Amino acid sequence: MQLSLLDPLDPKETARKRIEELRRQLEHHNRLYYLLDSPEISDADYDLLFRELQSLEERFPDLVTPESPTQRVGGASLDKFRAVTHRLPMLSLENAVNEGEIREFDLRVKKVLGLPADREIAYLCEPKMDGLAVELVYSDGLLSIASTRGDGITGEDVTENVRTIRCLPLRLSGEHVPRLLEVRGEIYLSLAAFQQINQEKEENGEPPFANPRNAAAGSLRQLDPRVTARRPLSVYCYAPGIVEGAEFNSQQEFFDAIAGWGLPVNPLAHRAAGIEEAVAFYQQMLEQRESLPYEIDGTVIKVDSFALQRELGEKSRSPRWAVACKFPPRQATTVVENIIPSVGRTGVITPVAQLRPVEISGVTVSRATLHNWDEIALKDIRIGDTVVVERAGDVIPAVVRVLTEQRDTETQPSQPPQSCPECGSEVVRIADEVAVRCMGLACPPQIRESITHFASRNAMDIEGLGDKFVEQLLSLGLVKSVADLYYLTRDDFMRFERMGDKLASNLLAAIENSKQRELGRLIFALGIRHVGERTAKALAQAFGSLEHLEQATIEELVSIRDIGATVAQSIRTFFDNQANIAVIQRMLAAGVSPAMEKKKVGGRFSGKSFVFTGALTRFTRDEARLLVENEGGSAVGSVSKKTSYVVAGEDAGSKLTKARELGVTVLTEEEFMEILEH
Repeated sequence: MQLSLLDPLDPKETARKRIEELRRQLEHHNRLYYLLDSPEISDADYDLLFRELQSLEERFPDLVTPESPTQRVGGASLDKFRAVTHRLPMLSLENAVNEGEIREFDLRVKKVLGLPADREIAYLCEPKMDGLAVELVYSDGLLSIASTRGDGITGEDVTENVRTIRCLPLRLSGEHVPRLLEVRGEIYLSLAAFQQINQEKEENGEPPFANPRNAAAGSLRQLDPRVTARRPLSVYCYAPGIVEGAEFNSQQEFFDAIAGWGLPVNPLAHRAAGIEEAVAFYQQMLEQRESLPYEIDGTVIKVDSFALQRELGEKSRSPRWAVACKFPPRQATTVVENIIPSVGRTGVITPVAQLRPVEISGVTVSRATLHNWDEIALKDIRIGDTVVVERAGDVIPAVVRVLTEQRDTETQPSQPPQSCPECGSEVVRIADEVAVRCMGLACPPQIRESITHFASRNAMDIEGLGDKFVEQLLSLGLVKSVADLYYLTRDDFMRFERMGDKLASNLLAAIENSKQRELGRLIFALGIRHVGERTAKALAQAFGSLEHLEQATIEELVSIRDIGATVAQSIRTFFDNQANIAVIQRMLAAGVSPAMEKKKVGGRFSGKSFVFTGALTRFTRDEARLLVENEGGSAVGSVSKKTSYVVAGEDAGSKLTKARELGVTVLTEEEFMEILEH
């Protein structure tokens, strides 16, 4: 990475100016990417700017400010959420469930205002996001407090979590920013993000979220903001609270102003000249509902004029000037005709219900996910059952409940498969997980993912073998496992689209060079569940060869530092699979001969273990690990009685507390460097 050149006479001032410029650039690109969907630079170029800012802030920590893009990653974990009282109550809305009730709302508004029934009133119409309501408080343009709606009077302080939302500015931009701006908004998850999170939860043996709203709420209410930071939440702002230093005559004026200050506003919001236009907007959103990238469950119609809103006032729990127009429920009743196992890209076997086709919201549904066999048992879903099916934020709909009163008495509970339906390998269910998995390296649905991982830089580092070429290898039937990579020929590669002789030679050379990679990298490349780079390296150093690792017992595995019972069982399960052994033998027969990594012995840190915690300013985590390993020690992730030292940077949290409780020696970065230097 190319760092900024600092003036040797005044490096801090040069850094300050560059940091300010980088922050402006990153916030500009965040806005283009997350709000306008029109990025100007590639992800790689964005990462370069971000890492340059990180490096400068690490060198000059006193120049770090709360609104810096680097501060979106999430701070220390919380014990609980602090209560926040809203200065203006966050009211709920009355519901309308059809066009007739929308028109009745219009008549009630005119009656309170003393207007004739044929007088047109302008309304601001928005999609009703299916998410979680929050209040955002900006003081002098800086995000100071974010809180949930709660009971409308008191919510929870979720500021640290909200700060991780990329589309939300930490500091308002533009002209005439008010001294105080309270703005209400709805935090939500896109359907793509929801599906990604649920896939990860199922792969990790965790129960999935029921719908995007639950996922958004669960993500926002994490006590550890770093978990929230890994979940791509979004937000749309829709209403003011107390505002000091700016005035607005209408909802439309308010939307235009906050959008100019950088706050996200739903681009589908529409000003209707009268109630019939508002009804038409409701119908339009109902028709577009299935094609939107997020969940909506209706529209919201508000009187546009703030003067008229004040005249209409509120009831005890809801305003008279707005109504939530709900869509019909997306449920239907049908019959489960079969339950079939479906193998995912990581080997998780998911039960899928084959349904008697039924129409839900204009879409014919014939399949529904059942998530896992624990879920089937909990809901007692059987072949032949009459069930309620719902389309709620997933590509494949879900079974909500069984109508047991309509059940045939001869139906039997469904059981998980004993072997993989794709490759025939034995399936496993690891303790404390709900997922049933195929562990076969040559299982067809897993091949694409396993080859991509195998060839990646931190694994076998087969340069040039990216996703595009992996797809062609699979489509041409040239590989059925990672071992087949070592049997490819020039003629095989020349069958690719736009493949030249030189590129084919480079790919063959990269594959040949990978045969001599270190043993730890090969173990990591195999994709054994729970085995990351550090664990793979430890296994290589402990056993010295794949043959010895294949024969290792659970007792031998757990005797290695940082390998517990779950990881040991996963390793043992992998090598107990004969299909995996066949793939490994085929690789070795092709000339794959992993080199042993030499661990330095007799160094100053020989036999010592280090834990690094907090914000490090002298070096990165990876640099710290290398410094320790080069002196014969090990860098580990958790603190225990066996830990030799904890090196604590700024804002060190629970690991520092635990080290003090256990009496582990705590070092500052400077003390750690002194040990290295002397």
